Amino acid sequence: MEATSLTVWVSFISFILCVLALDLGVFHKKSHAVNFKEAILWSVVWVSLALVFSLVILRWHGEESFKLFITGYVIEKSLSVDNLFVFLLIFTYFKIPNQYQHKILFYGILGALIMRALFIGAGIAIIRQFSWAIYVFGGFLVFTGIKMLIPGEDEPHLENNKIIRWTKKIFPTSYNLDGDKFFTIENGKRMVTPLFITLIFVEISDVLFAVDSIPAIIGITDDPFLVFSSNVFAILGLRSLYFALKGFADIFHYLKYGLSLILIFIGAKMCASYWYHVPVWVTMTVIFSVLILSMLASLYFKEKANTDN
Repeated sequence: MEATSLTVWVSFISFILCVLALDLGVFHKKSHAVNFKEAILWSVVWVSLALVFSLVILRWHGEESFKLFITGYVIEKSLSVDNLFVFLLIFTYFKIPNQYQHKILFYGILGALIMRALFIGAGIAIIRQFSWAIYVFGGFLVFTGIKMLIPGEDEPHLENNKIIRWTKKIFPTSYNLDGDKFFTIENGKRMVTPLFITLIFVEISDVLFAVDSIPAIIGITDDPFLVFSSNVFAILGLRSLYFALKGFADIFHYLKYGLSLILIFIGAKMCASYWYHVPVWVTMTVIFSVLILSMLASLYFKEKANTDN
């Protein structure tokens, strides 16, 4: 794609802000526990929006850009699955009721969009200014993918987390919830509630995940608009996907290993870019094949384990 005009950027961002305003201000104005049926319905809505936008890309800039957008969207959506399990762990630790989790995720995702934009802008600028940086990013992805393959502790001990201790030292913190409020008054003193502390932790966890996911999508295309738009649509559907999958956190056990192989592949692709350009269709085939195989393996071995028992 040629350089995207300012008008297109403003129009796209305005559209996303309108969608978010409708989401929280109209459809989810009142805090409530999101059930499975509602979560599935909204997941379909967000995926459908992404597919419609991909057709706009196809009409606007052709098949190559369409493939790049879809590939980037699938990568970001897949990598975000790990975020969902971390969110589940965070909400469980802070004992956040189901009816308040949607609001935290909404503001968490709003912050994530801003931080992702900064990450994307910085990453693309670095690669374009310093061509050798692509090998650094590629090597980092390979390292991350290999690290994911090595068994380790699945659940961090949040009570020992320095970020939580640091946050509670800076902000006067109430240990009691006050509905869905982030701030409350106790004994005449303004304090933050556990919802606010949880929101900070959700934002920080997304930054950590962005360190992996942004180089991955840049490894597919360095077009800022395609990178940002695919990220946005992947992130927008995170909340509904979280509520749809939270009860089935262990179903796709092998997805983690599939994602690690994808990161290794993209990293190797970036490192080899000087000598060989991997066609988009090859990248798409590898990514979709690994994802499908890892999910099928998860279902097969889970079913086998249940049968054996």
